[in-house]
Amino acid sequence: MPWFRRKGKSTSSTPAPADAQRATLQHFGDFVRTRPGVEAYIEPATHVTQTTMVLIATTGEWTRRRVPSGVIARQVAQSLRIPVYDVNLTGYPQQMRAWNTAQKVRRTQA
Repeated sequence: MPWFRRKGKSTSSTPAPADAQRATLQHFGDFVRTRPGVEAYIEPATHVTQTTMVLIATTGEWTRRRVPSGVIARQVAQSLRIPVYDVNLTGYPQQMRAWNTAQKVRRTQA
């Protein structure tokens, strides 16, 4: 017996898979267009999370989204015309770590 559902109406705010896919592709495209030197890093699935792709600009700013697989992540990176790396083989770039540190300092000073 569903406790929080009304008959005929869904209370889920989770987008449909096609909508989520479009939103992810739009987000990645916007990130690439508005930041310099973006590269993609594929993070493999774990027991806790599915495969993700991190886009990292030369400034160190980054964004992460779930992707269905490493193959799809490579296809997305190719369509965006950006280099793609396996994070298990390359690790994360230094500028990402520097950006994270700067953000942490900025938050503690605010």
